[in-house]
Amino acid sequence: MLGVGSLKRVVKEVTADVATARDRDPAARDVGTVEILAGWAGVQALLAHRFAHALWDGGVPVAPRVIAYTTRAVTGVEIHPAAQIGADFFIDHGSGVVIGETAEIGDQVTLYQGVTLGGTGFARGKRHPTVGDNVTVGSGAKLLGPVTIGRNSKVGANTVVIEDVPPSTTVVGNPGHPVRVDGRSVDGPDSDWIHLPDPTAEALKAMSERIAELERRLADATGEKSPGTAEVTELRPKKGPSSAGG
Repeated sequence: MLGVGSLKRVVKEVTADVATARDRDPAARDVGTVEILAGWAGVQALLAHRFAHALWDGGVPVAPRVIAYTTRAVTGVEIHPAAQIGADFFIDHGSGVVIGETAEIGDQVTLYQGVTLGGTGFARGKRHPTVGDNVTVGSGAKLLGPVTIGRNSKVGANTVVIEDVPPSTTVVGNPGHPVRVDGRSVDGPDSDWIHLPDPTAEALKAMSERIAELERRLADATGEKSPGTAEVTELRPKKGPSSAGG
């Protein structure tokens, strides 16, 4: 049952969660604890979950689900009371975030608005993602099924992840693909969502170059004029300053 030890753990976790919000959200840097608790939906949702999860672990019926339902109505964040969430967790803005029953989240994880840690199908047992330590998940990303996101990884905005992600990897796209920037992994506490590579454009460019090479060879063999290489550009060129940490 729920005891003094559980309550002390919840208080300690909530204190750390408030400090994490102040550290990772520029808008909260000079804001007091009371104001963060009163005005940050992500912190409110996490506070409620810490309490609901303690009740769930203590075998208390009904109350954990009622707390989760009320929290969703107030904050727009839905976290199943059975979900396991580590220390220093932060939900930025929060609206539309869904965390399923068997989800497991490590320490120092950041989720942005619209993120889903969801299940697939109707199978019982482990059916939601496991997110390692120090992972950042961008706005609108969908992590589906019992996938594992390795520690220190980044998931780009609107990415759909349906396969495991190795540690220290950045994934973007639908379905998600590992990417590198300038030959190296994307580093930093938050990914720069504006300047991430476009795997689709890169694949089309490689295909265009291959076709042009084949056309040149055919032209040399037949004596006809080669049509040249078609230009492939990204649908939305990456311009402007970095968005990391915003």
